[in-house]
Amino acid sequence: MKLSRRQSEILSFVADRIRDDGMPPTRAEINAHFGFASPNAAQSHLRALERKGAIRINPRLARGIVPVADVPPDPGSGSIPLIGRVAAGQPLLAVEHHERSVRIDPSLFRPAPDYLLRVQGESMIDAGIRDGDLLAVHRRKSVEDGQIVVARIDGEVTVKRLRRKSQSIVLEAANPAYRDLTVEPGDDFAIEGLAVGVVRNL
Repeated sequence: MKLSRRQSEILSFVADRIRDDGMPPTRAEINAHFGFASPNAAQSHLRALERKGAIRINPRLARGIVPVADVPPDPGSGSIPLIGRVAAGQPLLAVEHHERSVRIDPSLFRPAPDYLLRVQGESMIDAGIRDGDLLAVHRRKSVEDGQIVVARIDGEVTVKRLRRKSQSIVLEAANPAYRDLTVEPGDDFAIEGLAVGVVRNL
């Protein structure tokens, strides 16, 4: 999906307002924020975003703009979607929605990330992943032994180093204060992606 620069800016503005105010902006507020002269400008941009699958629009509501969580990043946009959070400690239910877009070049990572998750906890601190970091994640269902992954266990999400041992899978913490997680037979387990880097505020 290819978004124009203005479309990316509007999508980020909508996500920021949802995060900060708990609701999306109205068309009038979008027009005012971007200084559009035409009263129909915001609606035209929103319709274009809807056609590209970036948002859903409920025409019956003045604030019926819903960003779509699984919007893939545009490699040329210079931004990566921030989606929810992930635990580096005990698993924590991910908040699966597009919070906002973070302006950073995806080509800085290999492979390129599809999204960012906010880390909560310190179980991976010895691997350089700290509480509050934004973890860059490349969507992948299969990984190599020893790689750091985002995994889902019984509907909860965590980041750990994956180890295959005999007939079991162990999700190893990188902090001796935290226990490893063993995937038991019958667990609802899936690999959500490969950790490819972190973004941190100094």
